[in-house]
Formats: sequence, C-alpha cells, structure tokens
Amino acid sequence: MSAGYKPLKKRKPWISGILSLLLGCAGLSVVHSDAIAATAHVTAQSKTPLILISIDGFRADYIKRGLTPNLVSLAENGSYAKVMHPSFPSITFPNHYTLVTGLYPDHHGIVGNNMDDAHITPDSHFKMSDHQAATDRRWWDEGEPLWVTAEKQGVVSATMFWPGSEADIEGVRPEMWRQFDSHVPFSERVDQVFSWLAYPKKKRPQFITLYFENVDHAGHLYGPDSQEVNDNLVKIDQTIGQLVQGLKQRGIKANLVIVSDHGMAATSSDRVVALNKILDPSLYHVVTGGAYAGIEPSSGHSLKDLEPLFASHDHMQCWPKQQIPARFHYGQNPRVPAVVCAAEVGWSIMGDDSMAAHATKGNHGYDNQTPEMGALFIANGPAFQKHKVIESMDNIDVQPLVAQVLKLKAPKGDSSLTASDIKQRFLAQ
Repeated sequence: MSAGYKPLKKRKPWISGILSLLLGCAGLSVVHSDAIAATAHVTAQSKTPLILISIDGFRADYIKRGLTPNLVSLAENGSYAKVMHPSFPSITFPNHYTLVTGLYPDHHGIVGNNMDDAHITPDSHFKMSDHQAATDRRWWDEGEPLWVTAEKQGVVSATMFWPGSEADIEGVRPEMWRQFDSHVPFSERVDQVFSWLAYPKKKRPQFITLYFENVDHAGHLYGPDSQEVNDNLVKIDQTIGQLVQGLKQRGIKANLVIVSDHGMAATSSDRVVALNKILDPSLYHVVTGGAYAGIEPSSGHSLKDLEPLFASHDHMQCWPKQQIPARFHYGQNPRVPAVVCAAEVGWSIMGDDSMAAHATKGNHGYDNQTPEMGALFIANGPAFQKHKVIESMDNIDVQPLVAQVLKLKAPKGDSSLTASDIKQRFLAQ
C-alpha cells in the first residue's frame, strides 16, 4: 500500500478489467486501498494493527461479478488468491476455527456446526445457535486461536465477533470482545473497530477480528446466483469501503486479511437423498445433515446395522469414520460421527423425505476441493506484497501467516508452510 501505484508487468488482466468496469458503474464507489497506508497521525514507532475480516459464504468467484470495487482494489494492490480451499466439512464453525488455529477440524475439535461429545456430558450436544455451547471452553480447548496466542504473549487482541471468541479458551479471552448479535448493523461493527483503535497505545489492540454474515444468509435463502446475493455483495463491499476510508481519515495504516470460510452451491428440494429410503429410521440418529451428513447408530444398534449406507448410491457416498478418504483429513476425532456421508454438489442429505420441502436454495459443506466451495483470500497492507496473484492456497495457511506478521510464536498447526515460504509467497520483501 504505497502512495504510488505501479502496475505489475504480469498483472492478471481480469482484475484490471473488472476494476476499470466497476469504477464506471453508477452507484458503486471504490476507496483506493493505497489509502490505508496514510500515516498522517501515526508515529514511526507505532505498531501496525492487523484486522482479520471474515465475509461468511463469500464464494471465490463472487469477486468477478463486477459488484465489489473495494474488494477488487484491495486484491489488485495486495496479495490475492484465486481460490482458498476450505477444510472439510466446508461449513462455518469448523472453518472459522481452522482460520485462527491453523488446524484441520479433526485436530481442533470443532468438527461440525452440530456435534456430540459424551466426554463433556453424556447427552452434550453442540449447535452453533446454542449460546451456552458456544461459550463453553470444553468444546474449543483442543485448538489455540490467534487471540489466545496474542494475549499470552502480551499482544492486545479484540474480536468483533468470531466463533470461539466468547469462550475462555485455555482460560483466556480477548482483551475486548462482543457477544455475537446478528442485529448489530455493519456500520456499528466497523465503528467499534475504530473505537478500539482510538485507545491509548498500551490498550490499543494489534490483532482484531471482524465478521459479516449477510452474504452467507442470502446464499442459503435465495441461492448463489440470486439478485439477493448480488445485493448483499454490494452491501458488504460498501462496508469494506467504510473501513478503508475510516482508516485513511484517522491516519491509521493497517494490515487487512480478508477471508471467507467457504463458498456456496445452488440446491433444490428436488435434489434430496432421504436416508429413510435406505434404512429404517429406528436404526440411526442424524447428528447433522445437509451437504454432508454425520450419522450414529441408535441406542441398541451398531455400525453393522448401518451397512446399507456403504453400498453404492446415486448422489451420495458414505464411509465409516475410520475409512474417510485421507485427503479430507477427517475422521479421527472422537466427535466425528460413526458414519459420514458426502452428497454430490447441489444435493442434500436428510433423515426423512418429508424434510425435502425445507431444503434451502443454497448450501455448503461439500467436498472442500470443489469450485463451488472455494473461499476468498485477500491480504493488503504494508506487510504484504502488492499485485501478487496466488493460484490457490489452503485455509490452514492463514493462521501461520497472521502469526508471522504479528511476530507471534504460534503453536504448530497443520500448514506445511515454513517462515521462509510465507515470506516468499505473501510478505513484502
């Protein structure tokens, strides 16, 4: 984010073309990412904050729709991945925790948005809508998120929403945090970040998270190709513009890492695999369903009773958890259900055919390597290379990248990237 912008000789033409088009679109405004580097009121000794921003459900190719000029500008003037692969299952809580721990869900323990763990209590059940479960550290303690790493090393952190941030993981919470409330306007979320950045130097956070859910909600309700998704892309881009402009006005240079947790695929009530057409419902308990399913034998039954699931089925494949393909890095954690089924992209798995009418128009959770599940990655700020286009990356690489920028000694995660790899691939030289 230098004051002067110099195009790269091998710059990807589609990014330049989209930005030029967007700048001419009526009703869409772009705040140049160079603005973040403004230093009018920042001393040379001050530490550059890093803001990790999640736009839930922002599919990798949404940025090509000509609706997000601020995001395109940040990508064009920073480091941008054409696709960031989420971890399996490609759903919200597991991937948000992967982004801040660098661990696959199998290793950090948040293996689903819904899961069971008899070691916590015999009937303990986790679901993302249950505030009590979301704040119970026993679900989260298998991984150490970045804000815990930061606080343990004297780096002040703040979370404007993020799964796990309301629990005292390892007995530690961020210095500042907000309980999730979807009713908090986006402008208020950004203003909260500005308020934190206005604190005296010793209390001012160096690591901040910021979360937005609107694109994901629209994708579920209306489908990824809907006008409603496009409208919400415009809304979130304007919010990013508000953040960038506000940083400029305050003379704050910041490192921004903008990610999503997964993409979105079009689904339909006509594309449903009903488990009760394969098995007697008395034999099984569905822990979670949708793009993938986690299934346990009912009380008094065993895995052998579920063997019909392992036969060949149209639009679905099932495995005992110990036989899930290695590339998914999933199945060893005790919280993973005994049977895991993966639906063909665009299909849904439900316990009963009567539930088909409730299928949404968009969903995620599919094979994490499919294009529809591809996620967003943009890094922009003084720490990052400019005009850098990365063909693909995995979301387990985000945590070590952020830790290296913040100079944190983070626990080793599942990323294979070394400090040298990160410097060469992402960081300004």
